[in-house]
Amino acid sequence: MACLCRYGSSVALRLRCGGGARGGWLGRSYSSREAGPAHPDSNPSRLLRDKSEKERRQRERLAAIHAENARGTACEERQMKWTEKEKIVYSIPTKPGEKKDTSVPLPAGYSPQYVEACWYAWWEKQGFFQPEYHSRIPHAVERTYSLCIPPPNVTGSLHLGHALTVAIEDSLARWRRMQGCKVVWVPGCDHAGIATQAVVEKRLYREKGVRRQDLSREEFQHEVWRWKEQKGDEIYHQLRKLGASLDWERACFTMDRKFSSAVTEAFVRLQEAGLIYRGHRLVNWSCALNSAISDIEVDSVQLTGRTLLSVPGYQEKIPFGTMVTFAYPLEGEEGEISVATTRPETMLGDVAIIVHPEDPRYTNLHGRHARHPFTGRLLPILTDPLVDPHLGTGAVKCTPAHDPRDFEVSLRHALPRLSVIGGEGTMTELCGDWLQGVKRFEARQRVLDALKERGLYRSTQEHAMLLPLCSRSGDVVEPLLKSQWFLRCDQMARRAMEAVDDGQLDIIPSFHKKTWKNWLSNISDWCISRQLWWGHQIPAYRVSFPGSCDKQEDDSDALWVCGRNQKEVKRSAAKKFGIPENLITVTQDTDVLDTWFSSGLFPFAMLGWPEQTPDLHEFYPNSLLETGSDLIFFWVARMVMLGQELTGQLPFSQVFLHSMIRDAHGRKMSKSLGNVIDPLDVISGVSLQRLHEKVQEGNLDPREISIALEGQKRDFPRGIPECGTDALRFALCSYRCQGDDINLDVGQVVTARHFCNKIWNAVKFALGALGDQFEPLPLQEVSPASAVDRWVLSRLYHAAVECERGFEHYDFHAVTVAVHSFWLHSFCDVYLESVKPVLQTGSTEQADSARQVLLLCVGQALSLLAPFMPYLSEELWQRLPKPAGQEPSYHSISVAPYPAPSQLAHWNSPEEEANFLFVQEVVRVVRSLRAEYQLTKARPELYIQCSELRFREILESFSTPVQALCRSGALFLLSTLEGAPSGCAVGIVNDSCQVYLKIQGLVDLQKELAKLGGRMERLQAQLDQAVARTWVQQYEERVPQHIREENTQRISSTKTELERTQQMIENFRSMLPERD
Repeated sequence: MACLCRYGSSVALRLRCGGGARGGWLGRSYSSREAGPAHPDSNPSRLLRDKSEKERRQRERLAAIHAENARGTACEERQMKWTEKEKIVYSIPTKPGEKKDTSVPLPAGYSPQYVEACWYAWWEKQGFFQPEYHSRIPHAVERTYSLCIPPPNVTGSLHLGHALTVAIEDSLARWRRMQGCKVVWVPGCDHAGIATQAVVEKRLYREKGVRRQDLSREEFQHEVWRWKEQKGDEIYHQLRKLGASLDWERACFTMDRKFSSAVTEAFVRLQEAGLIYRGHRLVNWSCALNSAISDIEVDSVQLTGRTLLSVPGYQEKIPFGTMVTFAYPLEGEEGEISVATTRPETMLGDVAIIVHPEDPRYTNLHGRHARHPFTGRLLPILTDPLVDPHLGTGAVKCTPAHDPRDFEVSLRHALPRLSVIGGEGTMTELCGDWLQGVKRFEARQRVLDALKERGLYRSTQEHAMLLPLCSRSGDVVEPLLKSQWFLRCDQMARRAMEAVDDGQLDIIPSFHKKTWKNWLSNISDWCISRQLWWGHQIPAYRVSFPGSCDKQEDDSDALWVCGRNQKEVKRSAAKKFGIPENLITVTQDTDVLDTWFSSGLFPFAMLGWPEQTPDLHEFYPNSLLETGSDLIFFWVARMVMLGQELTGQLPFSQVFLHSMIRDAHGRKMSKSLGNVIDPLDVISGVSLQRLHEKVQEGNLDPREISIALEGQKRDFPRGIPECGTDALRFALCSYRCQGDDINLDVGQVVTARHFCNKIWNAVKFALGALGDQFEPLPLQEVSPASAVDRWVLSRLYHAAVECERGFEHYDFHAVTVAVHSFWLHSFCDVYLESVKPVLQTGSTEQADSARQVLLLCVGQALSLLAPFMPYLSEELWQRLPKPAGQEPSYHSISVAPYPAPSQLAHWNSPEEEANFLFVQEVVRVVRSLRAEYQLTKARPELYIQCSELRFREILESFSTPVQALCRSGALFLLSTLEGAPSGCAVGIVNDSCQVYLKIQGLVDLQKELAKLGGRMERLQAQLDQAVARTWVQQYEERVPQHIREENTQRISSTKTELERTQQMIENFRSMLPERD
């Protein structure tokens, strides 16, 4: 059975409805949860249960959002906190492809518009993104890394889901390129048959008042190509703006001549191998498009009961979600048999009534007949074990031409298949003059009226169901019998499963492997033909010659011949039928191939297949296939099957499936909700007015426009600020993308922009600190002189370790955390502050060493950052002084070495890192005292007393950082014999270390004494409470030991705190001036 009919066996169930007798199949489709789309899960009840539960959670989430919006709270909480930043423009005249002038001073603050100017055109012109550049990299290794971008549909602009794909794939490509690999990342665009044709048809009618049918096929295709040139360039512009390091010399479009030849070759080879055949079977059909559609173009809508929906071609809304019961009179005797359906209009195509063979209610009717009230046709009452006798009456109407399960029954019982609904959605002549030509849903009411007139109508009940809708047109999908081309999938699917089971193909995250196996083990043949004008015309030809039978389209494929061109077809036909070529006439099938067929060839067709090109030899199989998890079946599985069949190899060895992006509220991105965001709007910023204009310029229904505008006004009341490409890419990769959906908040991108500004200021400080006469040493010659130098280089080493581990395991969140943590917490917050006093007042030797470490950290940290923030890292890296002899080798950070843990391992210093944890605790305590006494600008003297020698030695080695980070005046390390001076606030670091901050003259003593008195009262109450717990009768016997130990520890620590607080009170009192 056709792949496109899989919904019949996988999702549709006839459910019991309260209030009336119902009958149904154990897995019936269009009579209950009608014609749900094909789905990978072969267990229909589990599918419905899981889908229903997911939709229930989604409805609850949306209801909560709407409730918050109604109260006016959600908008306020969700609003991004941002202020308009000054936009600085790079104004130095620079021709496209010329290198940017980095000799001018850095602007005062980070500005994405300034930073991103000129770099991409220079990268592209220099050929950094082409594998041929590999030979010019000094650290090149003999390893290739190849992948293709999931070709976006030519139908429109990229959205944030595409941006996530680009951010992930480009970070991998840049990382591998910096590692020295020979990288090729191929861009492409998909012709998107149905979607493109629908969009162009709408455009033609809107702009010219012309319908597709008013044009010839060639004229319409010319219009599509013209439109493609406009939209395709827009998509490529977006990819460049996103900084994607794609090899544009190898870009391909699925309708290009070479790619089209590959599609033809694939079809012919598969047909010659017996895998492609022509069959007359049920397919998903869109009456609005007048074409079969693929599984991915079918959306299932859960209806809980009677629901009015808009359907293309109808003025009034159509009710769905009801179950109609009516009776068929028995032939030759009094009585009737009742059946139920959600589609009474299809009863004109009923050919039998099916009951369970062991259902005692119908034993006497086995082999009998019922009479059709409108056609007079006799309907045999047959038995089939698939009927569920416990559902309602247990009697099922059988309509083989419009229901997948009924079609299967018709094969077992040799029943006729009567098509009563045509391709345009009107009733056929088999229905009689009273219904012929009537639209299917208008015919529904006429059938009900006629049943009532004959006294055969019994009831109508509300009924839960899944309604299949065409995602392209919004039309209700109709299962129709059509002659189509099918691809046998069972053997290919078996090999695809074995590849995963044997470990030849790794799917990440691994939980997708189970879904992969479930779907492929229940796969059906794939309907690959579409009734469109835009796409790859099927290379199959109808053959005629003198004396040949004029076979109808629905007959066998005896007179169909496939070939690469007409000459080849005639030669094959002459051989097949024994007729001279000059007597043969061939006519090519007007249908086109499913877009997913050509997309499934992308990993090898993009490299020149079927020709044995150097690219194919060097870069196939691809190293990785990365895409969204929603495409695991419709694209990934088909690439694997077609790749193995046509090339004898897996098209790639690894598949990484990232999570799906939703909006900040957890809603699916939808144009009708106004939450689909153009990445360029986040990069460059956009006003609310412009967001509104984009919605109004689209193809939305007027009713949807108002909803979208309201959604934009709620989520982006001030528009979207300019964030820049680097911030967008970094924010996208910072989400965990191996599990649940990503709820993307643009506010996170704004935060990433602040991070960019932090890096900008840090590097700007570093460049100023180095000075013009600074001469950098090669990395291997840098020798840290101080403890904090050794600590920061050790942190750099660990950041490199985390980055390598994260990239290897596709844990981009871990990589961004490591990079962010080093830049922000290790470098900016600690090292820069610690090194400032050294640069200002340290010895020449200390300052020179600090400058070398400072430059090394900046350079290596920019390299760690480069895969995610290519523009910012390039802008700053280009300005760094380079060791003598390096400049000719590495013209760009994009081809410079990525920091390797093995090259930094000699800087790993666990001891210094452990010591600095103690330093950080000291700093924390001192800062807490500063905050407590509101010492914002003062730099009081700091005294630290340690009873253990090792702590004192640590503080001595880190004395400069301690003083700098605590923002203290003079620092004194006291021995145990020395007492702290009076007038100090005391802080406890641990049992062996206390800090004393000289606050006399800096605080209001009376106010502090009042605060300390309150603390004494609270501590005394806590102590009394803890002691009281030990007074319970038989405390030692009844209370567990660990509880007693906790109580003892609590009493001890509280007493200590009381004593210290009392000491502080006495200390403050001693500071009070004596009264006269």
